[in-house]
Amino acid sequence: FIGLEVAASLAARGIETHVVSLDARPLERVLGAELGDFVRQLHEQHGEVFHMGASIASIAPGAVTLSTGEKLPADLVVIGVGVRPRLALAEAAGLKVERGILVNAFLQSSDPDIYAAGDVASWPGGEAGAPIRVEHWVVAERQGQVAAANMLGAREAYRDVPFFWSAHHEVMIRCVGHALAWDEIRIEGSIAAHDCAVHYVKGGRTVALATIGRDVQALEQARLLAQA
Repeated sequence: FIGLEVAASLAARGIETHVVSLDARPLERVLGAELGDFVRQLHEQHGEVFHMGASIASIAPGAVTLSTGEKLPADLVVIGVGVRPRLALAEAAGLKVERGILVNAFLQSSDPDIYAAGDVASWPGGEAGAPIRVEHWVVAERQGQVAAANMLGAREAYRDVPFFWSAHHEVMIRCVGHALAWDEIRIEGSIAAHDCAVHYVKGGRTVALATIGRDVQALEQARLLAQA
């Protein structure tokens, strides 16, 4: 997301912008093929050039060489690769880890006197309580509040439904829920018309929803997911 958002900002300033990704479509692993194709077309309409199925082989002053052998002139390179939690301290303390520090609904680690929140915390927010880790400031802020309250003696479970948004030129995509995989995608409305709700369905129910131009529906889906 961050790479495409930066690309949109640069292109909006009239700067020649290229996007390089190993994936076949931008954001396909998170949003699916349909929204991935839409996002690419939207960015291309604003002059951005995509190099999909490629990686960076080398960076030198004034140029980037791709794994395909193509060389791109470049004055600025932005690398958006997400984060990898530093778990050495947690492991040294004997805490259980799984892609992050494993915590319960109260954000307590395997040592009940040690709490974790934010990008480093792997909490039971996935399907059937599976541990998930979300790299977003809203999650970090809310988990920090809950963890602090519990350190002070409260017994408050963190039950917020993951929620984030991403701006791509004039289009805002909002997502609620969490889906690493799905059985099917159901689309209401029209993606091309910037008026749609994209349901990620697993086991016969919507486990995540992406919307464009339907903020109220996104909020309603978040409420339903919180009750599930």
